Amino acid sequence: MGLNPKDYAVMMVGITKRFPGVLANDRVDLQVRKGEIHAIVGENGAGKTTLMNQLYGLLKPDAGEIYIFGKKVHFRGPGDAIRAGIGMVHQHFMLVDNLTVAENVVLGSEPRKRGFFDLEEARERVRKLSESYGLLVDVDAKIEDIPVGMQQRVEIIKTLYRGAEILILDEPTAVLTPQETEELFEILKRLKKSGKTIIFITHKLNEVMAVTDRVTVMRLGRVTGNLITAETSPREIARLMVGREVLLRVTKKPKTPGDEVLNVKELWVKDNRGLDAVKGVSFSVRAGEIVGIAGVAGNGQTELVEALTGLRKAESGKVFLLGEDVTNMSARDLRSRGLAHIPEDRHKYGLILDFPSYYNAILGRHYREPFCSGGFLAINNITNFASELFETFDIRPRMPDMLSGNLSGGNQQKLVVAREMSSNPRVIIVNQPTRGLDIGAIEFIHKTILKLRDENVAVLLVSMELDEVMSLSDRIFVMYEGKFMGEVKPDEVTTEEMGLMMAGHTLDEVKGRVSVK
Repeated sequence: MGLNPKDYAVMMVGITKRFPGVLANDRVDLQVRKGEIHAIVGENGAGKTTLMNQLYGLLKPDAGEIYIFGKKVHFRGPGDAIRAGIGMVHQHFMLVDNLTVAENVVLGSEPRKRGFFDLEEARERVRKLSESYGLLVDVDAKIEDIPVGMQQRVEIIKTLYRGAEILILDEPTAVLTPQETEELFEILKRLKKSGKTIIFITHKLNEVMAVTDRVTVMRLGRVTGNLITAETSPREIARLMVGREVLLRVTKKPKTPGDEVLNVKELWVKDNRGLDAVKGVSFSVRAGEIVGIAGVAGNGQTELVEALTGLRKAESGKVFLLGEDVTNMSARDLRSRGLAHIPEDRHKYGLILDFPSYYNAILGRHYREPFCSGGFLAINNITNFASELFETFDIRPRMPDMLSGNLSGGNQQKLVVAREMSSNPRVIIVNQPTRGLDIGAIEFIHKTILKLRDENVAVLLVSMELDEVMSLSDRIFVMYEGKFMGEVKPDEVTTEEMGLMMAGHTLDEVKGRVSVK
């Protein structure tokens, strides 16, 4: 093609990276123009994070060349990348909670006066930097006292403080409300206007369309498309990601719910610090309906789910399953009564990573027939059952004897989903079912959740993905600081109104029925 590296902020040529048994990047070419917002999209395992880790100096390519503003570079580590003008904002923020905004920004590159840390100079530098880019923050606030959206601004300021001209953002909206996402997009546009180059890793195609100039699509370690955003569509991007047509929006059949299966009354639950995390919530879920709980992470959803699934004691209130009081009953007893649970952390609560997948396929039923007889595991029955699950739920590779820890994240999640959904539940509690998954796996799990609804299972869906809650749920509760801000139906509320409720406004306030305090 005869491309000139001097024409690009980033040019990666023929990048190849191998890990044992895996070709993660296969002769990848990437060109990012100066002053553009460039998306990199792809399924889990497509190689996009590996590619960016090489650009940031965390990994060294086995083959290929990297050019930054036309200059060939060989990074020995992130320090070299930072000195070359590259900054990276990771999905999980790298901030020290008990330090202030200013202290976090300058950490490792502190201004000094007579050999000592000059806090006043640090505060002034951070203030000027934040104002010049419209990244308004309180330089004296502690990280633990500011919202997630503000913490992300601090991470961006950190990269700018170190002279970044190229910013890599990894799934930057994963923990943001719709309003915070809009604010982030405005910030990115201002950074672009000031001449910064932004590389944006995401799996949310609506965000790609909203804020980027060009898109690089990856699949199985290779680039499958280089697109101009204004000239493409979410459907085309998804097809290039997955290699087939993908259903981007689920369609629910109209359904009349049946009898009440799960009933929660005035439930109070404390967190690990002994503080009230769930504050007197009441709701019910009926057979054949999906009830969603929306909200930003850390507003009591985790503690609520743990109390409902036997993983945490409730302080007061009642939980009824099929009319029986099951408050503070053990997880095993709840499962035996027809409750299934897809946990938000598949590694901590969903799988034993060092066990073969066929054992993980029967966890929770391992002590019952046909998987156990006379106190001994029936290995043939277990492996036959696991093989059927792998086939039915398209878990890859089709190797039930593989350690679960060696499966990709998406296939680990499919294994948990397969196990729970095959237990013939009466009610299933689904917590963050598609966290970190690619578009193909998301499509599969959404279809599976709707299938349960159609089979008259009661589904409680807890998710930070607002589109997911709005698309799948029949009714939605919005949770903020341990309380419900209101109950809505998806077709009777806007995304903006949901965002306001997620930020602490009641339904009456956002609908204008009462004045906002």
